Amino acid sequence: MNSSPQTPRARAFYENVFGWRFTRAAGSPIEYWRIDTNGIRGSLLARPAPPPPAGAGTTAFTCSVEINDFDARAVVNLAQGGGTALRKFAVPGVCWQGYFLDSERR
Repeated sequence: MNSSPQTPRARAFYENVFGWRFTRAAGSPIEYWRIDTNGIRGSLLARPAPPPPAGAGTTAFTCSVEINDFDARAVVNLAQGGGTALRKFAVPGVCWQGYFLDSERR
């Protein structure tokens, strides 16, 4: 089983932006990476088809995760080649929310 060409890029992006760590799941029939986030459990799968064109809207699961400093992560996201899908906004009495694009969709 070979690594998909976008998998190393995605792993490096999320390691740098959020500090996540990836471990390849041995014996899986598909390319499957476990994610250690020091909180939620997750995984990364290789994209089975080319990414859709820019501006196509959500074409996969949109993931929301809690982070300690939105503004600091936004700076790192941009420095790592990511972008902004939805600018930061207030959810009154709860949090600040926004959506990043990873380096594949910028």
